[in-house]
Amino acid sequence: MAALSLGIATSTIVTVRTRPITRTTPRPRISCIGFDPEGLFGPPQTGHIARREFKRRLERDAELREALEQQAHEEKERRRALRRSRVMPDTPAELVEYFLDTEAQEIEFEISRMRPRLNQEFFSHLQFELGQLRFAVSKTEDMEDRLIELEALQKALLEGTEAYDKMQGELVKARNNLTRILTSKDVKATLLEMVEKNEINRSLLTLLDENISSANQSNQKEAAAYMEKLRAAMLKYITV
Repeated sequence: MAALSLGIATSTIVTVRTRPITRTTPRPRISCIGFDPEGLFGPPQTGHIARREFKRRLERDAELREALEQQAHEEKERRRALRRSRVMPDTPAELVEYFLDTEAQEIEFEISRMRPRLNQEFFSHLQFELGQLRFAVSKTEDMEDRLIELEALQKALLEGTEAYDKMQGELVKARNNLTRILTSKDVKATLLEMVEKNEINRSLLTLLDENISSANQSNQKEAAAYMEKLRAAMLKYITV
């Protein structure tokens, strides 16, 4: 091993021993671009195994879709049977109980079916019963529960009938507008005029879609194709 002497002004000699530098820790390098110590991405899938796994996934997805469609169909049939089995009420008091026994998801349908019965007479009866419960001298737990139920029902029916009436009004207007468009000699000018009045909306588009579907089911291909072109034109102007 060699020795190196350095001369210092004080005549002291310092000896520094040197030795070859050896690297004990190897320099890190990337050896695999698929490095995944946490197993987040799973093993790479290639070749025949990957194709089989992909096929199994598709089959599972198809089975799941089929099961969901079957479940939706059964639920639809259950609701249809329930609707047919329900006895229509004759008096406002019976109508109150009818709605209290209605499932939440069926309220909208029942409002549309019973809309003529949801009149001033009915809401007056409901308000009268609510007043009796609110101002009762002594209230039982059942009376408190009944009060809560009737208040919730009143709110749901008032909001529901308002929404239904608005929808019906928009539907009537949409029918008139669609008839106007379909019978117009200058469709583009008619559409522009309706745009100025903000009459091109979702209600009109929904009604047109129903007519397109009906035309396709009746094998009226030319009429359906024409309305499809009309729909594309309307989409350029739709505002709501």
